[in-house]
Amino acid sequence: MPPLAYILTALGSYLLGSIPTGFLVGRAKGIDIRVVGSGNIGATNAFRILGRRAGIFVLLVDALKGAAAVLLLPRLTAGQTTVPLEIIAALCVVLGHNFTCWLRFRGGKGISTSAGVLGALVPLGFLITLAAFLTTLAVSRYVSLASVVGAVVLPFAVAFTPPGDLRLVILTGLMALLAIGRHRTNLQRLWAGTERRLGSGKPEAGG
Repeated sequence: MPPLAYILTALGSYLLGSIPTGFLVGRAKGIDIRVVGSGNIGATNAFRILGRRAGIFVLLVDALKGAAAVLLLPRLTAGQTTVPLEIIAALCVVLGHNFTCWLRFRGGKGISTSAGVLGALVPLGFLITLAAFLTTLAVSRYVSLASVVGAVVLPFAVAFTPPGDLRLVILTGLMALLAIGRHRTNLQRLWAGTERRLGSGKPEAGG
């Protein structure tokens, strides 16, 4: 595979991921989502600040960014898709979302975009992870805790489901560490008992 294919895949995926969906939707409504609620541009803050319809739109578009990077960009840049190209696309699209160049490298926490990546790349492992996320959310009503639990479950789910590729296990392990790191302030608030639950009426810094 020519080195240029890897470079173009990485750059294209980063730029696709860096599209700040939540910020743009907020701007269309006359709201700078970075200075209200949790200050995060992800789907959770969009739900709370911009409303349910806007939140669903942000979630879906952010997930589509991840899926498109994995499914389409390798074909556009190299004419074919391979696991190494998919891995590069997956990492770079999530990094683009989390550290968008359009907002001084401040972005979301990558959960929706990671979901799109995983749904396209490891669908069975993704379904197991999604089940862990939804179960934790239903029991605790903490979006942040559900996200972290899903991140912990993810690499194990991928390891024990098809295709069982070690490279994908390593990829999802890295994605899990990134997601947990992005939720470090939420974990601190959970430990202190000050994190807000879903439906509490006050913002939680997830998304």
